[in-house]
Amino acid sequence: MKHQNIISKMTLEEKCYLFSGKDFWQTRSVERLGIPNMMLSDGPHGVRKQEGAGDQLGLNGSVPATCFPTAATIANSWDPALGEEIGECLGEEAASQGVGVLLGPGLNIKRSPLCGRNFEYFSEDPYLAGKITAGYVRGIQKNGISACPKHFACNSQELRRMASDSILDERTFREIYLTGFEIAVKESHPKSIMSSYNRINGVYANENWHLLQEILRDEFSFDGFVVSDWGASNDHVEGVRNGSHLEMPTTGGDSDLELVEAVKSGRLSEEELDKRVDELLDVILPVTAAVKKYEGKPFDVDAHHKMAAKAAGESIVLLKNEGGILPLKKGTKVAVIGEFAQKARYQGAGSSVVNPTKLDHTMDIIKNYDLNVVGFEAGYPRSGKGDPAMRTKAVELAKQADVVLLYIGLDEISESEGLDRAHMKLPQSQVDLIEAVSAVNSNIVAVMSAGSSVEMPWLDKCKALIHGYLCGQAGAGAMLQAILGEINPSGKLAESYPLKYEDVSSAPYFPAKQRTAEYREGLFVGYRYFETANIPVLFPFGYGLSYTTFEYSDLKVSDKEATFTITNTGKVNGAEVAQLYVSKQDARVFRPAKELKGFTKVFLKTGESKTVTIPLDDKAFRYFNVKTNKFEVEGGEYLVLIGASAADIKLSGAVTMAGTDAPNPYDAKALADYYTGSVKAVSDRQFEELLGHPIPDGSWSGTLDMNDAICQMYYAKSWPARQVYKIMTNMLNKSIAKGTPDLNITFIYNMPFRGIAKMAGGMCTMEMAEGILTIVNGRFFKGAVRVIGGFFRSGKKRKAAAAIK
Repeated sequence: MKHQNIISKMTLEEKCYLFSGKDFWQTRSVERLGIPNMMLSDGPHGVRKQEGAGDQLGLNGSVPATCFPTAATIANSWDPALGEEIGECLGEEAASQGVGVLLGPGLNIKRSPLCGRNFEYFSEDPYLAGKITAGYVRGIQKNGISACPKHFACNSQELRRMASDSILDERTFREIYLTGFEIAVKESHPKSIMSSYNRINGVYANENWHLLQEILRDEFSFDGFVVSDWGASNDHVEGVRNGSHLEMPTTGGDSDLELVEAVKSGRLSEEELDKRVDELLDVILPVTAAVKKYEGKPFDVDAHHKMAAKAAGESIVLLKNEGGILPLKKGTKVAVIGEFAQKARYQGAGSSVVNPTKLDHTMDIIKNYDLNVVGFEAGYPRSGKGDPAMRTKAVELAKQADVVLLYIGLDEISESEGLDRAHMKLPQSQVDLIEAVSAVNSNIVAVMSAGSSVEMPWLDKCKALIHGYLCGQAGAGAMLQAILGEINPSGKLAESYPLKYEDVSSAPYFPAKQRTAEYREGLFVGYRYFETANIPVLFPFGYGLSYTTFEYSDLKVSDKEATFTITNTGKVNGAEVAQLYVSKQDARVFRPAKELKGFTKVFLKTGESKTVTIPLDDKAFRYFNVKTNKFEVEGGEYLVLIGASAADIKLSGAVTMAGTDAPNPYDAKALADYYTGSVKAVSDRQFEELLGHPIPDGSWSGTLDMNDAICQMYYAKSWPARQVYKIMTNMLNKSIAKGTPDLNITFIYNMPFRGIAKMAGGMCTMEMAEGILTIVNGRFFKGAVRVIGGFFRSGKKRKAAAAIK
């Protein structure tokens, strides 16, 4: 062990207490041995260090920091180097604020467009997500602090996220949900990883030996520490045994004493404990030393604001441009309509909310741009039902302009941690406004703000659609530059836009209605499904227009790389994202019709040509074989496809691979739906064949257990518990109706009963939480005895915890 000299001097209690937080955001110290506290903070797209003491759920105000565009936005840049630049800024700001571990980026796969947290995630494709994440991590860690990619793994829905069990086959697990993490770990070496709330095939992520040891450490060669998502620790002893290091937040000594007793009883060996201590110290010591160099040193607020603007500009996606209405000519007479122009929609809601150092709103800065603005009208309320009077004013204004800049998108309640979307539609108030305005002015340029895909039956009413996603604190100016042609949009979609939600492969299975979330669609997520099953989409994965045009030519392929030429054939300078897909048309082992295996972003002046090479790495031809339990290559001919999107293939070439001669693990007749990609009605028999075992019974019963969510008190045997459920549901619905999510309610609503103990900072022990559950299940007297007894015993645990310094 690297730190044997320190570990040999630690008491058993000091070792055990190191594995749980000191408070909501800090690790414990051992002052006599020189082990300092280390600060962790939310930070996918900006540092969210809480001001003063952290509150119980870590949701109170935070120190000002740069709010960069969200992950969903930056993914559209298809530029890992841009992610690295953002990461450097994030790392600098974190260290300045004394933060050693920045909790992000998030790279969960966008299995469904309805996941409320999609704005925090990069893509539906693991290769793209992994490459962009690696850029962020390299940037964040340049000054010695730690990035913390999350949520590891298969955390695909917000509803009951802490009490859900993701059921999926091993191949889908490896190829879709772990490949992004594999790329990030191997290419950027993050010093920490955050485990997710959910179970995976029956075992909690935070205590999953297969996930944390066999895959993360043994296969990916991860050498950092694993921290639980806040409240995600189920059995702390099993977590430490199986590869987790830090349970957050503090439990006030409750779970620490569980570790002490586990070692004393022989359930956990001190050798296992020492190994985890060594791995944790290997990050704490150098990270805290690095932070010490920078803490308190101010960062350049203006420079970081400019970086946020650059990031937003390079991520803008032009989705429609009928008649070349964009870019607008200087001095164009425009009406600006839409509440989002007055008050920017620039980030999501939840633990990622950043308190920006500055914030640009379109109507505050549009005077700095060469447009003739005839007026502004909100046109719709930010949330709730439409207002006919507001709409009428907007229509009258539209009549006075040559072009309408119509700012639309999803509101805050549509995209929030703790809530999934109910549908893919824009708010009806905005749809009604589009219809009304288009009736009096056909020159509508829709300017969109949203962190996830939406249905667009109204698109024919707009001449142009330009999408900034959630563009961060400086996005308003970048968007105006793009509208005027000062920026040539170069973003490409990192997710597919279906015509309607019902076309999505996971739609029949999302969100899970019971204890288990069945991933019956398997590999066929996003474009992998649409391209295989020949389902038409509104905008394909990788799609995006430009103010110029590009031509592809001269493809040469080998088993190591693809080389081709791109030429800017238009009249303005611009950047093109060239995408490489691999396809095997005669595959014996079922696979999607095509899969992204490489990409590059090339800037070209008008008339310029460049020769581009995209390497084919170890992931280009592989698949995970569930019989051999490793990645294999099926021999034969593969097509290497070069495209401007998944649906727009410009060049193709063939390459022959020798293969690894592994046995085919599948019976094509028994898995007919998977061989055709028609996976929206997979039978129990086929899903069991894919899983290799019976489907777990995830149905609810009248008796709740410690890992059932509090919102499941709907099933409680106790009448008071059912009343509490009704009150909480009513409170949640009221907050949704207001358009502003109440994060305390959403967190508690989806929290399992064990979470009461894990998130109470020691005020409620696991014994007390078990007593509360007993009351909920109808045994009031027995439960009350446990709660009261546990309360008096909890004081001793808190005193013991306080004694460790």
